[in-house]
Amino acid sequence: MDAFARLLDSLAFESSRNAKEALLVDYFARTPDPDRGYALAALTGTLDIRTAKPALLKALVAERTDPVLFALSYDFVGDLSETIALMWPAPAAPCGTVPGLSGVVEDLMRAGRGQAPRLIAGWLDALDESGRWALLKLVTGGLRVGVSARLAKTALARLGTVPVDEIEDVWNTLTPPYRSLFDWLEGRAGKPVTRDPAPFRPPMLAHPLDEERDLASLPAEDFLAEWKWDGIRVQAAAGRDGDQIRRRLYSRSGEDITGAFPDLIEDLTFDGAIDGELLVIRDGEVQPFSELQRRLNRKTADARLMQALPVGIRAYDLLMEEGEDLRPLPFATRRARLEALVRRLQSPRIDLSPLISMQAWEDLRQARTEPSAHLAPADAAAVEGVMLKRRASPYVPGRPKGEWFKWKRDPFLIDAVLMYAQRGHGKRSSYYSDYTFGVWRGSELVPVGKAYFGFTDEELLQIDRFVRTHTVGRFGPVREVARAPDRGLVLEIAFEGLNRSGRHKSGLAMRFPRISRLRWDKPPAEADRIETLEALLSATRA
Repeated sequence: MDAFARLLDSLAFESSRNAKEALLVDYFARTPDPDRGYALAALTGTLDIRTAKPALLKALVAERTDPVLFALSYDFVGDLSETIALMWPAPAAPCGTVPGLSGVVEDLMRAGRGQAPRLIAGWLDALDESGRWALLKLVTGGLRVGVSARLAKTALARLGTVPVDEIEDVWNTLTPPYRSLFDWLEGRAGKPVTRDPAPFRPPMLAHPLDEERDLASLPAEDFLAEWKWDGIRVQAAAGRDGDQIRRRLYSRSGEDITGAFPDLIEDLTFDGAIDGELLVIRDGEVQPFSELQRRLNRKTADARLMQALPVGIRAYDLLMEEGEDLRPLPFATRRARLEALVRRLQSPRIDLSPLISMQAWEDLRQARTEPSAHLAPADAAAVEGVMLKRRASPYVPGRPKGEWFKWKRDPFLIDAVLMYAQRGHGKRSSYYSDYTFGVWRGSELVPVGKAYFGFTDEELLQIDRFVRTHTVGRFGPVREVARAPDRGLVLEIAFEGLNRSGRHKSGLAMRFPRISRLRWDKPPAEADRIETLEALLSATRA
């Protein structure tokens, strides 16, 4: 555990990406199996220790410390692992021993729920503050040390001569502690081979388009353009396993979500892999994202839900077909193969995301601004923007430069009044950084959304100071902020769209709200009214 604790401690205090990568390379090179494999799993979020959850840890520390003091400390620190590590009463003399990282993981994997508290308490007694913090981060799964899964895989690539994209290609076929992966990277074995007929393939991602810079330098004739839909990115894979066809639906991150969409799975009658957008499509019209949300995060779906919320895939790309890997081919070629496949399928649940006809960038700019000129009203309302894909681009995992671009529609803007504030977590635990804001309905303010980002550090200090000096009520950790037509703070809120919502007092829910700027220049009486949002919703659904 000592080496793992030192790694996490170093990563937490290192801001440079290159330096973090160097720390990971050094750790993977020096640490034997299976410890480094379990560390890799913890860093990439693939380690799931089911017997040790936050509730168990809170119960443990409650037995050793004053519960009120712990609650106050946790509220201030904002990080459960850090709070317990600092507050855990260390024995007067060293007590017990702690196995290596692999021993800790494997002991907890074998332990029942009744055994796990005893194991963890014994290890906490034997470790110092850094060791306790690393142990707790390990068992809860939330490391928060600034290492993405892609960065960890980039560090792995530096162990040998294997490109990171090849690691991505086999990643979802492997399981901790990744012995076969390290054997391949260090030249002791060949590339791991999967027998799964419908594996996940890592997705290709787009860069945000810089309109002024990119459109001036990119030739329009080199690109194809298509709509960017407001759903979730999925991959539909099917393959033959003997006489059977195995069918799977994956999220963008590779999570198997097949069980939640049995109605769609029935239509995966091809041998290949389609990249597309999962949408609720009723009578040929795309429904708002709020409809799709009702089917997300469910393990299963009953007949009534499937009938009320029928899902489908708007296909973007074809990655595999009849055992042939199409990813090295140009996008234009893959698109032609995709069109032919969708025609053959004749499935009501799998259709094509239409291309946008353009001769110059101005054509695309107009389509992005007014999708209703090209699409039916419901479909136009479900468009987030446009995608640009280089005709010659292969399908490469990650976010390669210069190949794909996303050009989202300009956000909607309203002026709303700050109503409530709550302290954040981690680095923001000392500041009121989570805000609820509202608009006027008659003489009453009704909440329409929450936001906790979009502002600078300097603006955070300004809002925090305002909250502390204008608090008129407290509800647990929440502060009610003074607001009246002549007294309060107006925030300009940017958001991507609106949906009806029975869970909100206003009846409306915003998509991705964030604070665009502080309107110190505007009195609350001049903030927007609910009628403005109702009109916006009607206009986008017209």
